[in-house]
Amino acid sequence: MHRKRFVCIAAALSLSAAACSSKSTAPTAPRAASVVSVTRGSLASTLTIAGQFEAYQKVDLHAKVSGYIRWIKVDIGDRVHQGQVLAALEVPELQDQLQGAQAQVRYTQSQITRAQSEVASDTANYSALHAEFTRLEQASRQRPGLIAEQELDDARAKDQQAAAQVNVAKAALDSMQQQLGVSQADSHRVQTLANYEQIVSPFNGVVTMRYADTGSLIQAGTSSNTQSLPVVQVAQSDLLRLRMPVPESDVLYIAIGSPVQIKVNATGRNLTGKIVRFTRALDASTRTMLTEVDVPNRDLALSPGMFAEATIQLQQKPNALVLPSQAIVQSGNRAYVLIVDGSNHVQRRNITIGIQTADQTEIVGGLNAGDRVIASGQSGYQVGEAVTPHAAFIPTTAEEAGQ
Repeated sequence: MHRKRFVCIAAALSLSAAACSSKSTAPTAPRAASVVSVTRGSLASTLTIAGQFEAYQKVDLHAKVSGYIRWIKVDIGDRVHQGQVLAALEVPELQDQLQGAQAQVRYTQSQITRAQSEVASDTANYSALHAEFTRLEQASRQRPGLIAEQELDDARAKDQQAAAQVNVAKAALDSMQQQLGVSQADSHRVQTLANYEQIVSPFNGVVTMRYADTGSLIQAGTSSNTQSLPVVQVAQSDLLRLRMPVPESDVLYIAIGSPVQIKVNATGRNLTGKIVRFTRALDASTRTMLTEVDVPNRDLALSPGMFAEATIQLQQKPNALVLPSQAIVQSGNRAYVLIVDGSNHVQRRNITIGIQTADQTEIVGGLNAGDRVIASGQSGYQVGEAVTPHAAFIPTTAEEAGQ
C-alpha cells in the first residue's frame, strides 16, 4: 500500500513539472510600437528674430554760416515738408558782403561796355587808315615815283599802329570779361551763403529734436574742427527701416525679395514685407548680418525705436520627403531612425537630413516614401526585435497652438 501511494505521488509531481515546463516555454506577444510613415509634402524653413524700426532717413540740420536765430517755427513732433523753411538766421554782415559783390559785378559790366566801345572805335580808325595806306600803295605801284616814299612809310606806320591798337582794345575787353566771371562767381558764393540763413527741410518728415531757440548763437558747420550746434533734427518716418540681425548660419539663405512676416507687439499689428537690402558682411562681434525691410508708415502709427518680431522664409521645398522631427535620433553629427520592416522587425537606418522646421524634417537620403518609422521611445527597442506597429498621432505646431 505504501508503494502504491508513493507511485501516485511521483505521478502527481511529474504532471506538475510538465505543466510548469509547458508554461515557461509559451511564446511572448510582440510589443506595440507607434510608427509614422515617410510622406511627401511642401516644407519651408523660417527664421524668427527680433528687429527694430528706424527712420528711413534722419539728419541734423546745421547752419552753413554763423549767426543768431531770428525765428524758429517748428518743435518736436511737427510734421514738415521738403523745402519748408524751419528757421531763419540773422547775419547782417553777410548782407553787406552780398551788396558789395553785386556792386562789383555791375562795375565790371560797365567796364566791359566801355571796352567794347573802345574796340569798336579802334577798329573803325584802323579800317580808315588801312584803306588810306592801301590806296597809296596801289598808286605807287601803278605809277612809280608819284607817291613819296616818306609819305608811303608814314601811312604804313599808321596802319600798323592802328592794327596794334585794335588788338590792345580786344585784350582789354577779354580781361574785363574774365573779371566779370570772377565777380559773378564771388557774388554767387555770397548769395549761396545768404541762402543758408534759412534752415530748410531736405525731405518730408517729423522734427524729432530741437536744439536751439530764438536768439541762440549758431556757429557755421563748415569745419570738422568746429563743434557746431545743430538747429533741428528731422527724420523721415512715413517710411521705416526694420533692421534685423540674421545669424551667420542663416546668411546663406537671405535674398532680396524674400517674404517677411512682421508682428508689432506694441500695437498688435501684423504686417508683411520683403527684404530690400542687407550688408553682405558679418558683424565681427555678433556674427550676424544686418538685414532691412522697408515698412510704409503713412499714418505714423509706428515709431522709430519700436521692436517687432520678424519671421523670414529661408528655404522652401515643394515635393520633399518629410518626417516628424521627434522620430529622428541625433547621434553626434549623424542622424538615424528605427524603421519597422515588412516582417514587423526593428531595423536601424542612417539618414541624411535637409530643411528642418519646428516639428518636421526633410529626409534627403536613407529613406523612401511609405517607410514606417518608430515615432518615440527609440531607446527602448532593439534591432531585430519583433513589434506590432500602430499609427502614431503627432500634432503639428499649428494644431498645438489651436488647442
